[in-house]
Amino acid sequence: MLGQHAAEDLLKRALRASHADDTQVVITAQDAFLTRFANNIIHQNVAESDVEVTIRAVAAKRSGTASTNNLSDEALAETAARALAHAHQQPEDPDFPGLPDPQPIHPVESFDDATAGFSPDARARAVGALCAMAREKKLNASGAFHTLAREIAIANSHGLIAYHPGTSADFQTVVTGEDGTGRAQASSWQVGAIDTDAVSREAIDTALRAQHPRPIEPGEYTVVVEPYVTDDLLQMLNYTGVSAQAVQEGRSWMNDRIGQAVMSPLISIWDDGRDPAGSPLPFDFEGMPRQRVSIVEAGVIQGPVYDLRTARKEGRATTGHATPPSMMFVSGPMALNLFVASGDSSVEEMIRSTEKGLYIKRFWYTRPVHPRECVVTGMTRDGLFMIENGELTYPVKNLRLTQSYVKALAGVQAVSREARTLMDEFVGATRVPALKIERFNFTGSTV
Repeated sequence: MLGQHAAEDLLKRALRASHADDTQVVITAQDAFLTRFANNIIHQNVAESDVEVTIRAVAAKRSGTASTNNLSDEALAETAARALAHAHQQPEDPDFPGLPDPQPIHPVESFDDATAGFSPDARARAVGALCAMAREKKLNASGAFHTLAREIAIANSHGLIAYHPGTSADFQTVVTGEDGTGRAQASSWQVGAIDTDAVSREAIDTALRAQHPRPIEPGEYTVVVEPYVTDDLLQMLNYTGVSAQAVQEGRSWMNDRIGQAVMSPLISIWDDGRDPAGSPLPFDFEGMPRQRVSIVEAGVIQGPVYDLRTARKEGRATTGHATPPSMMFVSGPMALNLFVASGDSSVEEMIRSTEKGLYIKRFWYTRPVHPRECVVTGMTRDGLFMIENGELTYPVKNLRLTQSYVKALAGVQAVSREARTLMDEFVGATRVPALKIERFNFTGSTV
C-alpha cells in the first residue's frame, strides 16, 4: 500500500512525464494474501504486493494506453511515450468525449484495518478448523481464504484527482465425499463479518447430504436456488447487457425491453458503488462519481449503466461506470456492485411450498449461448436435490442447463429475506438472495 500522499505524488510524476495533448493516470496498488488448501491440508501461502501505473495518452481524438510497475521517473517517461505512440497508431474515434473535468466525489468507507492486517496464522486457524471438521466426517476440504488491501488512484491533466483505499476478504470451500460435493462461500470488506465456521458447516452438511445421487430425466422443473445461483444469474445479465455499449450495439437483452415489465414484479436489481453491503468504490476508472442506477424495478427494465463515451452518444451524463483503460473499448461500462432486492420468504418456506422440483446450490461453467436473450448453458454442481411434497428427498446427479435467464427471472415466485455478499476477482461484488423460480430448463445429464 502506498498511502494517499505517496499515491498522489506518483500520479503527479506520471502526469509530468507525459507529452500528450491530455493524459490520464490510473494507479492500482494492492497487498494480497492467500491461503490455499486441498485434501484437508494447507498447501500454499502467498503474499503479493504490487503497484501498477497505467497511462492513457490522448492525441486529438485518439488515445492509447501503456502500463508499468516500475515507479522510477525513467520508467514513467518511457511508459508515457509508449502510450502516446499507441495513440498515434489508432484511428480517430468520433465518439471520444475527451477527458473529464473534476466532479465532487464523496468518500465512502470500505477499508478495514483488521482485514488489511489479517495474519497467515489467523487464516490458517480458520482453514484448520474446517479441515478438522471435514476429516472427522471422512470428507476432503479444499478451497482458499483470501484477504486484500487495495488502493485505486486516478488523476488527469484537467486537474481531476481521486483516491480510494479498500479491503476485501473471501472464504470459500468445496468439500468432497465419495460421490458428492458441497460448496460454500462468504465475502466482505470486513474479515470479521465472515463466519468461517458457518461457511464450513454449510459446505460439510451439503456434501454429506449429496452422497449417492440418483439420475433423473432432464426437462423443466420448478427450482429453489441458493444465492450462489442468483449471483450467476446476475453476473451473466451484467456480462451480456447491463452495459450501455451493449445496448447501443444492439446485442443486449435490454434491447426492445426498456420500460417493459419483463421479469417478475418480485425482482428489482440495481447497482450502487456506495452501499457498504457490497464492495464500495465511490468513483469509476475515469474518476467520475458512481451513481446508484436502477436496472430492473419491480420487473420493469429501466436501462443500462454509462461511461463518458456511451453517455455522450445519447447526450446524457455518465453514471460513473467506466472500466479500466485496458478494458474500456472492449466491454464498455460495467456494473460492479449489483444488488437484488430481498423478499419476505426463506429457503425452507420455498421448499415447503414446492410440490415437485429441484433445490440447487450452485451453477458452474456457465457460458452465454444467445446474449440477446441471455440464454446460458452450464451445469449444476456441489449440491442438487429433489423436492417432493415440500421436502428434500434425495440427491440428484448433476444436470446441464440451457435457459434464458431473462425468462427464468420472469418466473420468480418467491425471494428470500436473507441475502449474501459475494465478491469476484476484480473489484466488484453482488448482494443476492435465494429465489424460487417456476420453470427452469435442463437439457441433459452430466458425467
